[in-house]
Amino acid sequence: SGVPQLVQPMIWDYAADIDVEGKAQLIEKYRRCGFSKVWFASAFKGATGVNQSLTLIGHHLRNQLEWLQVASRSPADVLEGIALTGWQRYDHFSVLCELLPVAIPSLAVCLQALKNGGYSERVKENVEKLLGMSNLEIDTFMR
Repeated sequence: SGVPQLVQPMIWDYAADIDVEGKAQLIEKYRRCGFSKVWFASAFKGATGVNQSLTLIGHHLRNQLEWLQVASRSPADVLEGIALTGWQRYDHFSVLCELLPVAIPSLAVCLQALKNGGYSERVKENVEKLLGMSNLEIDTFMR
C-alpha cells in the first residue's frame, strides 16, 4: 500500500503502569509492517479523571518513566519523538478538567524527566529552582 512511507504511527498510553514489554512488541510489529519510525504519546495532565481538578504529578511522572523504559527496549533508531499531551476535557461535552495553571509543576517535572532520561533528586531540585518552589510534592496534590 505504501502507507509506511507516508505516515508514522503514534502509540498512546497515559497509564502509570503501562505494559512495557507489550509496547516493545507492538513497535516490533510496526517495524515488520514497514514502519521505520514511531511516536509515543504520554500525558502531563488531564488523563486521570473526567472531573479531576488538581494534577497528581506522581502519576504522570511514572507514565514518562514507563515510556523511557519502552524506548530503552526498542531499537535505537525507531523513536521519532514523544508527544507530551495535556488534555483539558475528555470530550466536547465534558467540563474542563485540570486547567493549565495547576498543572505547570507536572509539566515541568515531566519535561525534565524526559530530558534527563529519568527522575532524581537533582531533577527535583532543578524543577523547584525553575518554578521558585521550596518543596515539590510528587505523590500528593500540590498545595
